[in-house]
Amino acid sequence: MYPGFYAALQPDRPAIVMAGGEIVTFAQLDAEANRVSHVLRAAGLGPGDHLALCLENHARYLPLLWGAHYAGVIYTAMSSRLTTEEMAYIIDNCGAKAFITSRHKREQAADLVDAMPEVTLRLMLDGVIDGYESYEGALSDASPEPLPGERIAGHDMLYSSGTTGMPKGILPSIEPHRVEDAKAGVGDMLAILFGMTEKSVYLSPAPLYHAAPLRFCLGVHANGATVVVMERFDPEEYLRLIAEHRVTHSQLVPTMFVRMLKLAPEVRSGYDVSSLRMVVHAAAPCPVAVKEQMIEWWGPVIHEYYAGTEGNGFVYCNSEMWLAHKGTVGTPVNCAMHIVGEDGEEVPVGEEGTIYFEGGASFEYHGDEEKTSGSRHPRGWTTLGDIGKLDADNFLYLTDRKAYMIISGGVNIYPQEAENILTMHPSVFDVAVIGVPNEDFGEEVKAVVQLVDEGEAGPEMERTLIAYCRQHLADFKCPRSVDFRDELPRHPTGKLYKRLLKDEYWAGHDSRI
Repeated sequence: MYPGFYAALQPDRPAIVMAGGEIVTFAQLDAEANRVSHVLRAAGLGPGDHLALCLENHARYLPLLWGAHYAGVIYTAMSSRLTTEEMAYIIDNCGAKAFITSRHKREQAADLVDAMPEVTLRLMLDGVIDGYESYEGALSDASPEPLPGERIAGHDMLYSSGTTGMPKGILPSIEPHRVEDAKAGVGDMLAILFGMTEKSVYLSPAPLYHAAPLRFCLGVHANGATVVVMERFDPEEYLRLIAEHRVTHSQLVPTMFVRMLKLAPEVRSGYDVSSLRMVVHAAAPCPVAVKEQMIEWWGPVIHEYYAGTEGNGFVYCNSEMWLAHKGTVGTPVNCAMHIVGEDGEEVPVGEEGTIYFEGGASFEYHGDEEKTSGSRHPRGWTTLGDIGKLDADNFLYLTDRKAYMIISGGVNIYPQEAENILTMHPSVFDVAVIGVPNEDFGEEVKAVVQLVDEGEAGPEMERTLIAYCRQHLADFKCPRSVDFRDELPRHPTGKLYKRLLKDEYWAGHDSRI
């Protein structure tokens, strides 16, 4: 379904509730989306044309996406943390004819005016600067009624994070569908797998430009349910919103679990989370101890999946499945999995290798034949570049990204193992484990740590953390040194920019990656 269907049935039901209090009903959402579709069509954008947008979590964000969907436009939501150069690259690379941003991004927006000559429509929310028209003004003259005739649904083309080079657009292979028939976001999955109904309330704590929050929020609306949007994640505020809005569904990343578990016990117990029916996490492997504590706290409502923006496979487990296979990210739902060694052949059960999917959706990296080709196995399978293994029951266990593997003295070391251990130390707020240059062994293991109390940083804490890691893990997998930082380069979605850290330590050296 789509917002217009529910606007006719439940016009006053909240479709969007911003954490700050602003409410958008289904009637308002549908009307604004229709206005956006008319503005896009009047600017010459039709089915298959591209729109780029970059703004903070905003009450207008989802109406904008639905407006592009109604107009048949392919929409590219960009991270609000990108540099101006990266934004200009994406706008050009996707072939955008329209760009929409907010006054919050006005400094970068000003620099972009001359960097996007092919863009014919430039709109800005909450005020304007030279080179942009008012979003509110443009919509005020547009009709709140649907576009005339048959409406072909749009879809997203999102970009990889760009941590290993320039971002790459991921273009899914989607057959044209009418707006009334299209499967927006992950609506079917939310209904079938996670029990979402029109009475559900979904709490979204992550940036809306990221693939999972974007698609989940659209899927929530496709089920007629309410989305509560946080402008940014705060662990105690997240718990407060669950209690206030009687939240039933949500999606998190493991880093957010860790942040909540590190709250004082009296703070955690001070909020009623009994309304939760489904909390799903993804984006990074979750340390076993973290997930055990979350299930003990919230009950068996925690689900997990492993998938990528590419949509080439989906792996899933609920709490019961995970407790029977601790550490797994699940078993395949809509695909088959193959674990492949360096020789391109499948490895035996229990052995590690590159994870390939068979039978999932088809995709390509827009304008990058080499990267597209590199994601394919000769048998037609596709990979996201992750390393893992399967057990005898066909449950998948992630080891790490292949790009993050450390080779020290010829031994392969996956830093995720040490990160999972160090994350649980009470003094550690955040941690990254990377390989740094070593003249004798090529690389050695280093931990870069953000402490709960910065005043504890120093040689004594370094020795404490190394010893703590060695209590739980073979010493060759543990850091030989620890550096302390005020903050690690982590994306609001929870993704850690290890490339930025590695570049610092490998400057002037011949890095193997």
